[in-house]
Amino acid sequence: MNSEFIPPASPIIGDTERNAVDHVLKTGMIAQGPEVAKFEQEFAEQVASPATCVAVNSGTSALHLGLLAAGIGEGDEVIVPSFTFAATANSVALTGATPVFADIDIDSYTLDPASVKASITDRTKAVMTVHLYGLPSDIASLQNICDENNLQFFEDAAQAHLAEFKGRQVGTFGSFGAFSLYPTKNMTSGEGGMLSATDEELLRLVRVYRNQGMERRYENEVIGFNYRMTDVHAAIGRAQLRQVQSWTEVRRANAGYLNSGLEGVVTPHVPEGRKHVYHQYTIRLDGAEAADRDQVANALKDEFNIGTGVYYPVPNHRLPSLAKFAPGLDLPATEQAASECLSLPIHPKLGESDLDRIVRGVNTAVRAGA
Repeated sequence: MNSEFIPPASPIIGDTERNAVDHVLKTGMIAQGPEVAKFEQEFAEQVASPATCVAVNSGTSALHLGLLAAGIGEGDEVIVPSFTFAATANSVALTGATPVFADIDIDSYTLDPASVKASITDRTKAVMTVHLYGLPSDIASLQNICDENNLQFFEDAAQAHLAEFKGRQVGTFGSFGAFSLYPTKNMTSGEGGMLSATDEELLRLVRVYRNQGMERRYENEVIGFNYRMTDVHAAIGRAQLRQVQSWTEVRRANAGYLNSGLEGVVTPHVPEGRKHVYHQYTIRLDGAEAADRDQVANALKDEFNIGTGVYYPVPNHRLPSLAKFAPGLDLPATEQAASECLSLPIHPKLGESDLDRIVRGVNTAVRAGA
């Protein structure tokens, strides 16, 4: 095997980011300061217009503070998907509320509105959708359900920077949206998160909670946290923000190449009116057991030197930390996705020869396992 390894993800960090960090270090203003304020404004303008944004130290923190500021707490239930990273449900549990797991639509891997509707009880206060892999959820249907049942609607947009639903950016539909800026996301700040909202009181409370419960120094009005973002991280984020649109177009072009060449697998489905940003390019081996899927992943690594990702092989409702919230729960589409899904490299560093090798590798491995 002479071909260079193709990693499943590859953050792009260059001189632009290094120079931005060096500038901040030279100023001596390293904690939350002017860089964070500029990053918040620029992120809102480019990724979450017309919302206002508040920067925090992680996407999970954005979810947690958004829930608290929206009044979610002990005794409440929030409906969430089980097929996602645990941070979604964790953030609900951290408020003292109960995450209630609903099933997904197997074609989009996002919340199934029918399952959401069936999960509502007299304790339900909100629905929190996840725009998984960079594809917007069925926002219109979910919002209608929330409106009909007097529920709040929240968006976990951790993987969906610049994704759109019917021409409008995600993170701007619900009471709040939350974005992650972890290194493997479509853009990064090293570590970090961003909350988007239009309600001024909710935004004020998020700022208070992120700063030890203070709006003014030594006037703590609530028990808060140190969830602030540093100017060092904001400088990296600002540099990345100037490039994320072009990187997204490359991701979409790469997805088009894979769509046209892959055989024997279910490629990502993009419903009309939704704009995918391909944080992950996730295929599905229809009817496969997890072991069959893993065999394909191993063949891609061993025979073609291609890295892949198996995300959420254990759904949230079966995790040791969260299973107590879902005794005996049956989510068939979630279980199907957990067994059949495999994410392929899609990042902007891929060249045509890389994409060609991915296509040849997947087609060969799938045929061998047929």
